[in-house]
Amino acid sequence: MLGGGHNFAVDRAVGEQIEAAMPGLRNAARVNRKFLGRVVRYLVGQGVRQFLDIGSGIPTVGNVHEVAQAEAPECRVLYVDRDPVAVAHSELMLVGNDNAAVVQADMRDPEAILGSDEARRLLDFDQPVGLLMLLMLHWVPDESDPLGLLARYRDALAPGSFLAITHVTGDHQGENLTEATDVIKRSKSPDQVNLRSHAEVTRLFEGFGLVEPGLVGCGEWHPGGPADIASQPGMNMLVYAGVGRKS
Repeated sequence: MLGGGHNFAVDRAVGEQIEAAMPGLRNAARVNRKFLGRVVRYLVGQGVRQFLDIGSGIPTVGNVHEVAQAEAPECRVLYVDRDPVAVAHSELMLVGNDNAAVVQADMRDPEAILGSDEARRLLDFDQPVGLLMLLMLHWVPDESDPLGLLARYRDALAPGSFLAITHVTGDHQGENLTEATDVIKRSKSPDQVNLRSHAEVTRLFEGFGLVEPGLVGCGEWHPGGPADIASQPGMNMLVYAGVGRKS
């Protein structure tokens, strides 16, 4: 949905079907990526120097390590993805960057992630960590206990750590969103989108205090200019974005 060459024909085909069902989704994906840059810069400004990005995909242009290390070169970044192809590409892209690495793991196994060799090398859990879970938690159904999963990560983090979440919602969308999610169902993906309301996404920050402006549309979280906001107003509210701080 972001373009570029780090994707495959099957991904592009599904992306085109989703965009046809709900025009503007490419814009929403861009807005989510712009949020990533803003939130990383915000966290660096709060003194965070280490980041754990769960479900990172391939860390292409403008991803966490580039943004964070441009602000503070000493920043350390650990990417996590379960897709072996994404991990292999990530390893190639991160060659020569001793302060960034990738681990192949599933977000539902925090102990494997937090106890990995790369996590022990890069992350000091006695110091604040910026935990990023962008466009990830809507893949976790209620029966898999997303609150319990997040608690396992939260308990490992030092006070002063932050959790950043973006999450698809149906609060402001109509039938087009249903058609778009149906495309994913037909794609035989092992995971399906679980739409959540504002109140349900807010609950995911249990144990974290939401920082201003709270949980808002992705394009409305500290926008720095027109480029951070979608031209279609509805695409700014397709994804909720929020950042919480552990006290």
